[in-house]
Amino acid sequence: MTDRSAIAPPLHLVEDLSGERRATRSEAVVEALRGAILRGELADGERLIEDRIARDLNTSRGPVREALRQLVHEGFAVSYPYRGAVVLGVSDEEVQQVLVPVRLVLERFTFPIAANLMGDDDFAELAKEIWQMREAGKTADVARSVEADMRFHELMLERANQPHTAQVWGSIAPRIRAYFYRYGRQGNLERIADEHEHLLSAFQTRDRATIVAALEAHIAVAPISS
Repeated sequence: MTDRSAIAPPLHLVEDLSGERRATRSEAVVEALRGAILRGELADGERLIEDRIARDLNTSRGPVREALRQLVHEGFAVSYPYRGAVVLGVSDEEVQQVLVPVRLVLERFTFPIAANLMGDDDFAELAKEIWQMREAGKTADVARSVEADMRFHELMLERANQPHTAQVWGSIAPRIRAYFYRYGRQGNLERIADEHEHLLSAFQTRDRATIVAALEAHIAVAPISS
């Protein structure tokens, strides 16, 4: 395991932390560290040492400490007594045993509801995100593809108007995003756009069985009995 605690943040983040950004310094530290984790620059198990991060980002340890607490809350890091925070990766077991089943249950419930409440403008918003995915595929832009993918699914959850379901999604969304970033590098980004085109077509039928079948094919797991 590599103990690569320090990171080399983009120059603009260093400038922001020196006082030219409205966001608090702790928020800027969260942004820098989260980005490094999602891009794979900080690997699973790497220690996040406060003083080194503070030095790299030209800030004090206070904002770094707050940022690490936020990353632990979001699921990107875990804190151990006497050791501090370390990067928390996404394992295949977590994906298959936790994230995929929970995500499928949520989407099977909410997406048919959303589809029946949505109008042409809403479907057009989904189409815009698919366009973003397709453009991302042309340049192998994983970040652009992942964020468009997340917005696509979050829009459906919002339109369903199911607060409790949205709350559950919010608790796993950081882990899903981390998984998308880590493994999106290995996939075909243009195929992701094609899959979402198929989902959109299913949503527009407003037929529950059609929507559920499309979701199960998209998430690529065996159907779960109702």
